[in-house]
Amino acid sequence: MGQYFDNDETLPHEDIVYSFSVLGKNYTFVSDAGVFSKDGLDDGSRLLLETIAKTDLGRNILDLGCGIGPIGLVLADVDSSREVTLSDVNERALECCRKNASNLGLQSRVSILQSDVYDNITASFSTIVTNPPIRAGKKVTYAMYAGAVSHLNEGGSLILVIRKQQGAASCQDYLKTLFQKVECVAQHKGYRILIATK
Repeated sequence: MGQYFDNDETLPHEDIVYSFSVLGKNYTFVSDAGVFSKDGLDDGSRLLLETIAKTDLGRNILDLGCGIGPIGLVLADVDSSREVTLSDVNERALECCRKNASNLGLQSRVSILQSDVYDNITASFSTIVTNPPIRAGKKVTYAMYAGAVSHLNEGGSLILVIRKQQGAASCQDYLKTLFQKVECVAQHKGYRILIATK
């Protein structure tokens, strides 16, 4: 059985459409089988958006492991001055992401690309956001955190959501070996929002 961080083209497609409300606005997204949180906005992404969407994230933002795009696309929608790059390894998720960007009228302000972690990413950013694929294992998620350092502008931040029971404490300790400042800025239902600043 394929995971949301795999490219499994043998998996049958499902036509899924779901709606959610965040920050006082309603959004409708198309989704599919074989993508993360295919049936609705997950609690972690919601907390991340509610915590950071209206804060100063700088102009250039990377949504790493974007899935079908709820984090990056909402961030772009909330502030028209932002240029958002969304990347994922899963082509099926990216196809949904492109449709969602188009449906929101955001295609001119976002870039959507296939990348295994940072393999196809050369730019640097003011902010990198991620709801990391915990099930992919520490080798993948810790590569996302470590690689952020060289893909952030000076003073830029990596912002991520992680559950307490999925290793939030050890993740925070690891981030402290990479970044000058690491803080937990929000907690809800076992989820924590961590901001690591270069």
